[in-house]
Amino acid sequence: MTLFLIVVAVIAVLVIGILVAASMRPDTFRVERSAAINAPAGTLHSILTDLRRGVEWSPFEKGLKMDKSYSGPATGAGSAMEWSNSKEAGAGMFSIVDVTPSKITSSLVMHKPMKCNNVVEYSLAPEGNGTRMTWSMYGPTTLMTKLMGLFMSMDQMCGDQFEKGLKDLKALAESEAQRVPDQSQTAAA
Repeated sequence: MTLFLIVVAVIAVLVIGILVAASMRPDTFRVERSAAINAPAGTLHSILTDLRRGVEWSPFEKGLKMDKSYSGPATGAGSAMEWSNSKEAGAGMFSIVDVTPSKITSSLVMHKPMKCNNVVEYSLAPEGNGTRMTWSMYGPTTLMTKLMGLFMSMDQMCGDQFEKGLKDLKALAESEAQRVPDQSQTAAA
């Protein structure tokens, strides 16, 4: 019986230690990646504000099976996409909250596999003949995400996906920018 009590005490101490370590982690998180894209900000803007185009570049949609529905305007602030029935992507809602020439701010509400409410931003800044795009996501951490953070890095998990998405978005935007005639030459003609 004493061996059993010792094992239970050791397990209890480990669990308490893990909970204390998790509770001391930050109350918020931020994941951010950026890339230079050889396309004007307007080209990126038209892709990023049309949620139906996410399947062309977003690693959170591209190649995944999910039931999607759209609401609000076709593009820009107020447009939203809900998805469900996806083993890979769970269920949730992504909606564009605010659009300016230099930033697109969205809300990401996940229902499955975990509940969360995060902010996603795409910042666009001129860089040479192209645009520097920064993709960031931030929000509060729950006890569950703090516990997960002890064993896996949110920055690595999402950051790797952001890098993949930026690579695909770069290819898409640069291809589209090459197809559109130079506005300054067309206006002068």
